[in-house]
Amino acid sequence: MIHIKNNSNKLIIVVHEIYGVNRYMKEVCHSLSEKGLDILCPNLLEKESSFDYFLEEAAYKNFMENVGFSKGANKIKNVIQDIKGQYEKIFIVGFSVGATIAWLCSEEKDVDGIVCYYGSRIRNYLEINPSCPTILFYPENENSFHVDELIDSLERKNLEVHKFSGEHGFSDPYNPKFNVKSAQETFNIMIDFLA
Repeated sequence: MIHIKNNSNKLIIVVHEIYGVNRYMKEVCHSLSEKGLDILCPNLLEKESSFDYFLEEAAYKNFMENVGFSKGANKIKNVIQDIKGQYEKIFIVGFSVGATIAWLCSEEKDVDGIVCYYGSRIRNYLEINPSCPTILFYPENENSFHVDELIDSLERKNLEVHKFSGEHGFSDPYNPKFNVKSAQETFNIMIDFLA
């Protein structure tokens, strides 16, 4: 777990991908803390080391068998319940499976906003209507579904959806699918939203 305190009245809960709290998640936490925000990144995998990207299948299998979306969301909801009295505002920023977990927490009354990076499994939970401001970032291309179809079904909800150049993982400089322009644009939108 990463916990960075800046004596802010805002807490950002960062929810990692299938790989765990890796170098990229640490950098996201550090970048957000540089903006004066308090950061918490729970280790949902509960293991010391993260998975390497070339172990994507093993990482996905481990996540689905040992964490899953419901259990992951319950862990984040428990964190929120434990810490809510210490902050005026709590935001969740999730990446991939972490974005879907953030989505599953978006109806919680103590969540003030969520940012979701390429949450492909959100398509399985379209019955959810976020009760907080919500921003979703998607790439142009996803292997497992049609991005435009999902965006069409999401735009009926009261939230912001953006599509960027690149593929799943575009914001991660350690991922071969990194897209520097899309990463910078999404980061700037996210910072404005959290401010």
